[in-house]
Amino acid sequence: MPYGSTAKILRVNLTEGSFKTEELSEEFYRLYPGGKALAGYLMLKEIPPQTEPFAPENVLVVANGLLTGAPVSTATRYVVSARSPLTGGYGESEAGGFWGPELKMAGFEAIVITGRAPEPVYLWIKDGVVEIRSAKHLWGRMTAEAQETIRTELGDDKIRVLQIGPAGENRVRYAGLTNDLRHFNGRNGLGAVMGSKNLRAIAVRGSQRYQSLAHDPETLLALGRKLSKEMRDNPLSWDLQVRGTPGLVEPLNTGGILPTRNFRQGAFEGVDKLKWEAYEKELLIARRSCYACAVRCKREVAIDGQPSVYGGPEYETVGAFGPNCGVDDLQAIARAGELCNAYMLDSISTGMTISFAMECFEHGLIGLKETDGLELRFGNAEAMLAMIEKIALRQGFGDLLAEGSKRAAEKIGGDAKFFAIQVKGQELAMHEPRGKYNVGMGYAISEIGADHLVVAHDPAFANPDSIQFKSAAPLGITVAQPPRVLNAEKMSHFYALERWGSLEKVVGYCFFGPAPRSFIHPDDVLVSLNAATGWNLTMAEALQIGERATNLARIFNLREGFSRKDDTLPERLFTGLENGPLEGNAIPREDFEQSLTTLYGLKGWNPETGVPTRERLESLSLGWAAELLPA
Repeated sequence: MPYGSTAKILRVNLTEGSFKTEELSEEFYRLYPGGKALAGYLMLKEIPPQTEPFAPENVLVVANGLLTGAPVSTATRYVVSARSPLTGGYGESEAGGFWGPELKMAGFEAIVITGRAPEPVYLWIKDGVVEIRSAKHLWGRMTAEAQETIRTELGDDKIRVLQIGPAGENRVRYAGLTNDLRHFNGRNGLGAVMGSKNLRAIAVRGSQRYQSLAHDPETLLALGRKLSKEMRDNPLSWDLQVRGTPGLVEPLNTGGILPTRNFRQGAFEGVDKLKWEAYEKELLIARRSCYACAVRCKREVAIDGQPSVYGGPEYETVGAFGPNCGVDDLQAIARAGELCNAYMLDSISTGMTISFAMECFEHGLIGLKETDGLELRFGNAEAMLAMIEKIALRQGFGDLLAEGSKRAAEKIGGDAKFFAIQVKGQELAMHEPRGKYNVGMGYAISEIGADHLVVAHDPAFANPDSIQFKSAAPLGITVAQPPRVLNAEKMSHFYALERWGSLEKVVGYCFFGPAPRSFIHPDDVLVSLNAATGWNLTMAEALQIGERATNLARIFNLREGFSRKDDTLPERLFTGLENGPLEGNAIPREDFEQSLTTLYGLKGWNPETGVPTRERLESLSLGWAAELLPA
């Protein structure tokens, strides 16, 4: 058995109501050591080409990272993957919390779910023992009620529950999953895939500790203690503890890169009602953490004076339902986040799809007849809240918006497609790429559609004297570059950072852990990996793990018919911002296309088609996957 891992996969066939355990070899695990890499391998091997996302043949993979559950801050993440019903391509979403570590404690690295149960069910896993139980009494219930019911009937309030909500049951194409009601696999509609399988939840409880799996547990424990101290000393991670992600609202607005009114503008006139000081005064009641994490970036809030069981809205939720929808009512925004968590909708795609509809309404493409009498104008918080419920339940106009902005635009017709701010069918997150060009490249090239976590963001590498820039040196980043430029040096930054970010998704580190985004130096990431596994990885070998995972996802998309034409951006981003300090600024189209070609070359992909060369795949031990590429 490889160190750092239980080396066990649980395979569940819901059609048959059966399950079995598969053990992984050390040789296999060195190539696909969890998370994104393991999921990508399983998807390519086991999902037939052109499988309809809601068909029983689609495979839902839940995979821990190699380090998930280790006694090291921010090593808490797992991925959920399947063919996405939102994009039709490689689907993936990560989350932290306590569920992933608990799954490892219960004896499994991953769960592979196939088929469709004839009636609603949930999985119950405790220390390697598995049971498929009826969930008919849970179907239709909000997530908080369902979690309480599961814990009560199993007699343990420490059970960790990963579940979908009514939105997933109704196959909303951007329905997500939640664990412990506060941690979310939001993107790509994977909750809808789980719902299509009649699987409501996966409850886990375990007693095995990560230290019993590690090659050198003492080094891991010592590193964990060291990093807890360094977290407090680093201004980046300390700010995350004090303000959390909602603290981003004001500085992004000041920089002119706060997405406003469906990405038309970069500054919001109502920002004072949404910035951190307002959030702290009006909503905040406590701070929480993920498993063994010293950062404690999670916010607990009271909405209209009542503590929320779902935790507080993160920056993405504040941005999506606030400036993006022209709303400056913090209580309404918090209620919007709570509704998304209760029904289990991705708050990013929900907010963006509603803002798309608002722009269509204001341009006369839809009217009160189409919107069930709701005046969907920017700033109308009540209409926004009403539409969230309609989307989750697929009622009236909400049934169309539940398809996502790309499909809705195709149905509405006319100029609606220009108001659908999406890539590959997935809506942009709340980060404005006209002020951070590598973020735009990440949106374009990401295999899951628009994703703001492909690479660390450009401002970190503009000042050669900054902590972030200096910490990136082990990744080969040594020349500072302005945020608003696309050139060969910038693409070398992107190539290094993409491999590093992908490695984090393989091994289970949160984006708020390793440098350059936060406080864990790249050298300490290697220490943690080698203490866990005994592999003595070099930085080059670690980056290759990340690159292997990215190529697996790329090959899946190419097999499903994606090509270079899909690595692009919404037309709006090639036009100027309408206000703020960056008014008039746009991503230069010619520079974007040239830089995309340059990046393909760095990645060992055909510069014209974006198809990985056999030579590069062989160097990544992926020669077998070359056979899956289109001729």
